[in-house]
Amino acid sequence: MQAIKKYLAPVTIFAVFEVIAVALWLTKDNLFYFFNFSYIGISISLGIFMFIRKNRYARRITQLLVGLYMLIYLGLICGENMQIEGFWYYLFTGVFEAATIHYAVAKIFGPLLFGRGWCGYACWTAMVLDFLPYKTPQKPGKTIGWIRYITFTASLIFVAALFLAKAGNIEKIMFWAFIIGNFAYYSVGITMAFLLKDNRAFCKYICPVAVFLKPMSYFSLIRIKCDKSKCVSCGKCGKVCPMGVDVTDNSRKRKNGTECILCMECVKNCPKNAL
Repeated sequence: MQAIKKYLAPVTIFAVFEVIAVALWLTKDNLFYFFNFSYIGISISLGIFMFIRKNRYARRITQLLVGLYMLIYLGLICGENMQIEGFWYYLFTGVFEAATIHYAVAKIFGPLLFGRGWCGYACWTAMVLDFLPYKTPQKPGKTIGWIRYITFTASLIFVAALFLAKAGNIEKIMFWAFIIGNFAYYSVGITMAFLLKDNRAFCKYICPVAVFLKPMSYFSLIRIKCDKSKCVSCGKCGKVCPMGVDVTDNSRKRKNGTECILCMECVKNCPKNAL
């Protein structure tokens, strides 16, 4: 019984993704969705299982498995724009495919269950940024999170302009937008990481996807919680958190609460197992 409880999280996540995989396969009559969401579910469940087994590279392995799959296979090989521009594109065409399904599951409704777990375990931009040397912020946070709303709006205007102008070869344009957009994200993200000495500066201030993720994450069912009876207020959790979340506060209004990416660094470093 204890073993079942211990591994309940990876089993639950796998089951959720399998339900999505089967539902989309049957409703869309396309076996690709079954393999796609099964693969992602297995990758994430494997990472959680490895974390429970105290493997120090658990999250990074999942990040690479999912991130490289999304970037290289779906993006470069299959030619799907999985960035936010791809979401707008399919939304304007009225087709519930590819990026719209991805956003619905991972970034709009999914965060009600797993918060910003996407940012910690699947994002191909963060996958690269997490290799940089500033694992935790070396400088105080900035109040420039409003920039994400500019990038969010700019992506919408870009795609809307293509439709209004009735641009030809729009699918080819979207593919190159994916290539150029990723290059820009990596360039800006790496530059900001070194300037602000914070690997996750791009995620905190620039990433347009956070506009979807943050409000939904507020209601997330899966959250880091603190057992106050064990906590000794040593402050280690705050020092290792890449997003500056006050995990000792269990309220949903805690400092930077919607920034939590479930990286589990606080859990791993708590000397009293209070998290």
